Amino acid sequence: MDLHERSKPCAWISATALLVLLSGCNAQSKTPSQPQPPEVAILKVKREAVPVSIELPGRTNAYLVAQVRARVDGIVLKREFKEGSDVNAGQRLYKIDPAPYIAALNSAQATLANAEAAVKAATAQAERYNILVGGNAVSKQEYDNAIATRDQAVANVASGKAAVQTARINLGYTDVLSPITGRSGISVVTEGAYVQASAATLMTTVQQIDPIYVDLNQSSVEGLQLRRAVASGRIKLTGPGEATVTLQLEDGTQYPETGKLQFTDITVDQTTGSVTIRAIFSNPRYVLLPGMYVRARIDEGVNENAMLVPQVAVTHNPLGEATALVVGANGKAAVRTIQATRTLGDKWVVEGGLNDGEQLIVSGVQKVQPSMQVRTVAWQPPQQPAQETQQPGAQPSAPSASSGPQNRIARSSPAQ
Repeated sequence: MDLHERSKPCAWISATALLVLLSGCNAQSKTPSQPQPPEVAILKVKREAVPVSIELPGRTNAYLVAQVRARVDGIVLKREFKEGSDVNAGQRLYKIDPAPYIAALNSAQATLANAEAAVKAATAQAERYNILVGGNAVSKQEYDNAIATRDQAVANVASGKAAVQTARINLGYTDVLSPITGRSGISVVTEGAYVQASAATLMTTVQQIDPIYVDLNQSSVEGLQLRRAVASGRIKLTGPGEATVTLQLEDGTQYPETGKLQFTDITVDQTTGSVTIRAIFSNPRYVLLPGMYVRARIDEGVNENAMLVPQVAVTHNPLGEATALVVGANGKAAVRTIQATRTLGDKWVVEGGLNDGEQLIVSGVQKVQPSMQVRTVAWQPPQQPAQETQQPGAQPSAPSASSGPQNRIARSSPAQ
């Protein structure tokens, strides 16, 4: 075999390698180079009636408070109630030594009897002088003196009656009675203690706490904004006396009873810039005690032109403005500056910046930039995952790559 024939297999191998290389280049040229638009979940927003509510701090106050104080001087002989127990109006709480007041009453009654006897004698003498003065048996001056003596005796009787009444009242004050029905507090004085009317010695306190007041503090600015919104018709009140109030207790639990607004103070506190709002609550089990710190939510009206937007769809720009992304008619994302005034549950209350029916991007916001083409799917609110039942001996399934926020998206065909 000559040299030319031995070189033929090598040439054939080189040609084959070249064909394989060219076919590989052609296959690579057919691979699509354009990435798919990111997929986002959208929600069509709409205007709806949103309740207008505010949350305010406050403290509880007793419905009625009576400070039981001494009204006469004396020694406390007996305490006739149990501290912290319920007492009725007119129930005797303490007994003060009545001996000196009994003596004063007896003395006043004796003085009254003496004055009444003097009236009888003076009246009889005045009647006799009235007859004698006609026959000039007595002088006119003596008759006038007899009339004056009678009138003075009558006045002494009136003074004696007042003294008897005063003595009887003071004797009654030795029985210290509860002025209201409520729950008694700590007894400040004990048996044997000396109390004074001049010092108005505090003996105990009785409070009625069913119902009970809740005094809340609202800034004057919030009150001004609410009044303007009502005047413009943007907010409709539910009616006077119909606004409901709910309470959150100090431990974070919800108070089961619903309260009603009583009034709003018209004076602004110059130190805090707030006004007092008073609500009343039923307190049959005495859960609320005077002085407790609470947070109250007041439903003041309805805003019929607001929108409820999921909180995950709202971000804030460097200026602190609330923003959201929407999908336009051309299928591209656009940014909107919105007026998100407050939260209601897990949603923002939006009062401006969005149009009715716009497609709001709720999920996949982090993958989108303004003016970017996107593919849309319908967004569904998150739900609690159902607990799956496994067969005995079955291995637990590994978490899928789609688990997480994107797993809440309802798959559908991309929007055209």
